[in-house]
Amino acid sequence: MTLFTLVLVLAWERLFKLGEHWQLDHRLEVVFQRLHRVSLAQTLLLTLAWMGGMWGMLWLAQGMFFGIVTLLLWIIIGLLCIGAGIERQHYHAYLQAVRQGDSHASDQMAEELALIHGLPIDCSEALRLRALQNALLWINFRYYLAPIFWFVVCGAYGPIALAGYACLRAYQTWLARHPTPLDRSHSGIDLLLNWLDWLPVRVAGVGYALLRHGEKALPAWFASLGDRHSSSYQVLTRLAQFSLARDPHSDPLQTPRAAVALASQVTVTLVVVVALLTIYGMLL
Repeated sequence: MTLFTLVLVLAWERLFKLGEHWQLDHRLEVVFQRLHRVSLAQTLLLTLAWMGGMWGMLWLAQGMFFGIVTLLLWIIIGLLCIGAGIERQHYHAYLQAVRQGDSHASDQMAEELALIHGLPIDCSEALRLRALQNALLWINFRYYLAPIFWFVVCGAYGPIALAGYACLRAYQTWLARHPTPLDRSHSGIDLLLNWLDWLPVRVAGVGYALLRHGEKALPAWFASLGDRHSSSYQVLTRLAQFSLARDPHSDPLQTPRAAVALASQVTVTLVVVVALLTIYGMLL
């Protein structure tokens, strides 16, 4: 059921998920707005409560209508947690602004895409475009690669793990947009997600290392296994940049497109690997 749900969710997301209607980040905003004190304990409690609610719904639906209700819940949870509908809109708005020569609008959309880690100030255009590439790579990881990883690895508990990860991701995005940076620090959200991203980043890094320039990326990937100081964001973008090394970093249109194309290749590769492993397991 995991593979069927995943393929259906990704197909629906690609065709119909535009905007924030089917995005968990938007649905949880009303909850986040009611939180007054920010702390690590509150973040953990919020996430566990959300996961508990998902578990309760799945438990109540168990066996109903020959499992059809459970399948529908899996699909709905997947649609809410996998995919970057509003971020895709921002990306297309950025490309349109660049084509029209609207520097103000393109800068605004670039800052929106780089909301979590930001863009450098007072630097060359090449460095700024490289940072935008990294932001797009990170969006792909956070909304596709990491959710797919936890959904598949956790098996029967995949929707619960997926819901918990998406809740933390949504909370980090909301904190980055609304309260002060001090609140985000007190919440412990960056630390929690950095731990949760450790393994998925290394798995995704294999794809980035092998797709193009493995002779440089593979040694860096092996070094990342014992790296306790670099964040998951730094590890992922460093490995991806090896694959993007021969692409131009001066064209405001082609530079982000190169990152999105590479990220899409890695996502498709991961889904194909999951499909092959699932079919192989069924044949045993």
